Amino acid sequence: MTALAELRPYQLRPLAAVLSAVLRGRGGTFSVQIARQGGKNELSAHLELLVLAAFADRGGSIIKCAPTFHPQLRVSFLRLRDRCTALGLWPALLRAAGRRLEYGAASLTFLSAAPGAQVVGHTASLLLECDEAQDVDPEKFDRDFRPMAAAANAVTVFYGVGGRRDSLLERVKAETITHERATGEQRHFSATWREVARHVPAYGRYVESERRRLGERHPLFLSQYCLVPFDGEGMLLDAAALAALRGSHPRRRAPATGETYAAGLDLGGAGAGEHDRTALAIGTARGGAVEVVELRTWQGRPYVALVDELAALLRAWRVRRVAVDATGLGGPLADALGRAARGTAVVPVAYTAARKSALGDGLLAAALGGRLRLFADDGSAESRALWHELTRARAERGTAGRLAWGVPDREGHDDLLHALALLVAAAGGVEPERRARGFVRGEPQRE
Repeated sequence: MTALAELRPYQLRPLAAVLSAVLRGRGGTFSVQIARQGGKNELSAHLELLVLAAFADRGGSIIKCAPTFHPQLRVSFLRLRDRCTALGLWPALLRAAGRRLEYGAASLTFLSAAPGAQVVGHTASLLLECDEAQDVDPEKFDRDFRPMAAAANAVTVFYGVGGRRDSLLERVKAETITHERATGEQRHFSATWREVARHVPAYGRYVESERRRLGERHPLFLSQYCLVPFDGEGMLLDAAALAALRGSHPRRRAPATGETYAAGLDLGGAGAGEHDRTALAIGTARGGAVEVVELRTWQGRPYVALVDELAALLRAWRVRRVAVDATGLGGPLADALGRAARGTAVVPVAYTAARKSALGDGLLAAALGGRLRLFADDGSAESRALWHELTRARAERGTAGRLAWGVPDREGHDDLLHALALLVAAAGGVEPERRARGFVRGEPQRE
């Protein structure tokens, strides 16, 4: 019924094992890890349609959950719809009603596993699926979803990629591997990007480009494509990454002829105290690679004077693009700088948790990928301060992969660190053509 010929061996193996358990009413738990964009949703759609068809006359229910309804469960719905359309089953045989699909007397219901979602009362008599399980709160699943499979001893399957070591998926993976060692029955299935690439060469080329962009030791590359779990907390940059940042080029006090410059500006408050500085990092931008050539800091400077000085500095350095912390009171200052710094594209970056995470991952990718170099340590206060921040910066990656990072308050500033992250973001948007550009108020931000 389903076009199983479309599936690859790493998809067929878990499909056969889970389907057999469902058809025999054996129950049991399975874990399936497939590298990002490797075909996990296609596998799930084929499995769901086969189970629905098998129980269309007898009846039964499938429950599928994911961290969010939009977009994650919506994607699952669309994959299943496309599969049914290709087979001529939509909408004649498969009926949709809200978040529920029906095929004869069998049904599939999509439920959000977001912390506040109200889902108690549903039953999974055939199959309980948990998609992106590395991002589902374990307590939420155990309390609200696991009991859904209890009455009928339904098969439960968890899909995902690598996540935190204490994630739901990693916990289940440990259980399924333990079961396999004790009984010889395979309950855990995995396919890293290399396995997928053997069957889909174009996918391999894409992941190779991601490895170059992120660096092969970047937690996102390791977790998303190599299925390696990561620790939730630790240092932002390890010893190897810090070593890779050390450049041999000299610090510059003025621009060099023929170079293209970008900058990152972390704003402090006017007249602020010890823990509120404004920091500027300037670097060359060459095809995504950045060499930091100058650092500046200010403290307690009135906004009016600071804007004029910053604008003059950006003009003197012929900075093509500067990313500016526009959070809170930084917004008006970024606007004023955009009007004053003629010839420089001023990109305001209002910090949110998602945006800060993207900035941190961008900085980490540039460091691990060898695309970021700092000028040789000249013993200056700015150089010492930046290295202090780099070596003390902590990072915590949440269950959804979002990165929180910075220097703990008790250990000092992190404004130069933020300026460096903003510089990396700005350098990624510099175009090679040499033409003057003005303030771009609505330019898309890095998310």
